[in-house]
Amino acid sequence: MDFSTLEREVEAAVAADEKYQRENDAKFRAIEQNVPSYDHFRDMVKASHLTPLGKGEKIADPNIQHRNVIWNTANTQKSEPNLFSRHAQKKKHFTEQ
Repeated sequence: MDFSTLEREVEAAVAADEKYQRENDAKFRAIEQNVPSYDHFRDMVKASHLTPLGKGEKIADPNIQHRNVIWNTANTQKSEPNLFSRHAQKKKHFTEQ
């Protein structure tokens, strides 16, 4: 038997055991937290491989260009006259005829 093959098999077995332990721990945490539904339980188990970010870590995408972007363009436009006053003017116009 080749040692490199044996090493790969042992690494795969160790990784599978770590995954089992991690997911099993997540199941117990979900039960202790009294999750409201099976979907929440399943999501906790599926996300068990994630780790929280440290204080200095940031989520950064090198493909995103950082620039000043106005997200709410309606807020930057000049305000229009009150809709109620326009409606009242139209109503007055129709009643005069």
